[in-house]
Amino acid sequence: MIPTPQTLQVFDPAMCCSTGLCGPEVDPQLVQFAADLDWLKSQGVIVQRHNLSQNAAAFVQNEIVKAALAMRGEHALPVLLANGKVSTTGSYPNRAALAALFKLPTPVSTEPAPSSCCCGGAC
Repeated sequence: MIPTPQTLQVFDPAMCCSTGLCGPEVDPQLVQFAADLDWLKSQGVIVQRHNLSQNAAAFVQNEIVKAALAMRGEHALPVLLANGKVSTTGSYPNRAALAALFKLPTPVSTEPAPSSCCCGGAC
């Protein structure tokens, strides 16, 4: 029997680009979260990320996310679904929390590498 792949879907608030890592003031929390998602991918977890301003259809098509938005509005974002179930709303978990969510060994903390603007300076 082939094991079902683990998945994480991230439904981000509206941002200028898919990761929010652009513009004159990059949020260090988003930089760290992007690095944590890269780490999670390296552990075999399938990661899908949806940005409200660029992929609104994904929010409307997902009943769980649609319900969270109906109850809390944009304060519910980000919504993270681990294997189709709500794991986090309203904030980004750290790497240790992501590891625990997928029963992965607790990683050593690392600082993310500096990132260039994902929008090519067009934000």
